[in-house]
Amino acid sequence: MSNAIVFTDFNFPGQKSFYKGKVRDVYNINDDYLVMVVSDRISAFDVVLPKGIPYKGQVLNQIASKFLDATANIVPNWKIATPDPMVTVGHLCEPFKVEMVIRGYLTGHAWRQYKAGKRVLCGVPMPDGMKESQKFPAPIITPTTKASEGHDEDISREEIIKQHIVSVEDYEMLEKYTHSLFQRGTEMAAEKGLILVDTKYEFGKKDGKIYLIDEIHTPDSSRYFYAEGYEDRLSKGENQKQLSKEFVRQWLIENGFQGLEGQKVPEMTEERVNQISERYIELFENITGDQFVKGDVANASERIKNNILKFIVGKI
Repeated sequence: MSNAIVFTDFNFPGQKSFYKGKVRDVYNINDDYLVMVVSDRISAFDVVLPKGIPYKGQVLNQIASKFLDATANIVPNWKIATPDPMVTVGHLCEPFKVEMVIRGYLTGHAWRQYKAGKRVLCGVPMPDGMKESQKFPAPIITPTTKASEGHDEDISREEIIKQHIVSVEDYEMLEKYTHSLFQRGTEMAAEKGLILVDTKYEFGKKDGKIYLIDEIHTPDSSRYFYAEGYEDRLSKGENQKQLSKEFVRQWLIENGFQGLEGQKVPEMTEERVNQISERYIELFENITGDQFVKGDVANASERIKNNILKFIVGKI
């Protein structure tokens, strides 16, 4: 699929460094700005899959941009501008080395742990007698370490503080922001007939001030259920109708892949890639309520570079 942008290798004025994440290509400009290109790479189980998904980067970038704007009155965020459908430019912050995962419902990783008999996740107790996809009495925060490579690991609040990963004062603010952001996301999802099931937030610091960084409330970082039929499916023990990347994970699991050593990613046919692309566009339209307008992919790499240059030339 030549339309998928899976690699960038730009060299901008004032560029200090380049970091390639699982999905994002990040350029440091003068140790002041971050230019984040959200590529069409797709990862699951902390493994980047061999083919990109056309328009996926645009979907993620534009959803995140919308929710960053909608939550800016809760916590300052890193976004300054989106000069291209696949690009966000923002403040360079020093990231906290934890991801703040918050769960409103028992599903995904939490359910897999629960089903295996565990009743404590990241130091947080989970009630007995719960069913898959059931709502927790109150949302729980289950942090993970932020791994530069490989798998993120579950960690408790107590361990984060004990290991001095985050100070007590900062961690209390991260918890407060996480609950407030999740509440806002829950309200916005409900307006679209959706349930925000779980999500993760990343934070950083600049000049002593905490900022929300990276993506927010996208289908890669969050899980949504359709509200209609939720209670009926729950009572019948049926799988919930989801809006998230879970459908990719399920396809991989069904084909014997969970990122474990010796496992092989199943073949990604052109038909499969197109199906995933269409599903991401569906996710965008359902989550935002906006119609998705496909960016020009005739020469997307050149378009991205020129749009970034136009922005940063006036800033440095």
